[in-house]
Amino acid sequence: MKIGCIQMNVGFGKVDENFERAEQLIREAASKGAELVVLPEMWNTGYALEKLGELADKDGARSKAFLQGLSSELGIHIVGGSVATEKDEKFYNTMYVYNNEGKLVSEYSKVHLFRLMNEDKFLESGNAMNRFALGEVEAGGVICYDIRFPEWLRAHALAGANVLFVSAQWPTPRIDHWKTLLQARAIENQCFVIAVNRISRKVENFNGQSMIIEPWGEVIWTGSETEELAIVDVDFSKVQEVRSRIPVYDDRRPTLYAGVVEK
Repeated sequence: MKIGCIQMNVGFGKVDENFERAEQLIREAASKGAELVVLPEMWNTGYALEKLGELADKDGARSKAFLQGLSSELGIHIVGGSVATEKDEKFYNTMYVYNNEGKLVSEYSKVHLFRLMNEDKFLESGNAMNRFALGEVEAGGVICYDIRFPEWLRAHALAGANVLFVSAQWPTPRIDHWKTLLQARAIENQCFVIAVNRISRKVENFNGQSMIIEPWGEVIWTGSETEELAIVDVDFSKVQEVRSRIPVYDDRRPTLYAGVVEK
């Protein structure tokens, strides 16, 4: 499957400009043969958390109409990164996933809120897993800080995910953590990790370096430090090949793990 990774420059609080740029890049990806495209985190607003009252997408209406329309028109799957949404007077960091028929197949709000960027002061956390299928591809999706919680991504893999999509706004000072964590999540779960970060030229400090990692831990693509659209061919059959080489899932001892008391 040809994957379009949209490592876009997200304007701080510039909602209309961000929608316009996202559409341009999605259409370009489709024209270049992408069958599935992935967007970064909070691409509609950037981290303008103090302005969510005026910027957040009410009930996700604009974002859902936008993603549904493009997925249906272009006949592509869209892992819609995440957008700032407002529901019942509360704000969320929400991922919408549409299949190539324009059907909403998953809606997920970020479970682990990042206190270093004050997410916990402005956002509500989600409480549900993000497992979905796009055609024959069994997948899971998480958002940024979620990748620091290996048990959360393992839960998706145990539920049948063969690929984990990660949408992020991962800052430059911790970019080495990003690379190591993503590779570790791919190796330990023996699955593909397709991770899309954003870049920023002004207010915020993000430098891309999105990644696609195979189940054996091999990095098959790394993004640059500028805005970029990459089309990468991914062979999802490699998941079963790797899992047959080292039978990690067969050798697990979950009853023992369940007996460990969390501190």
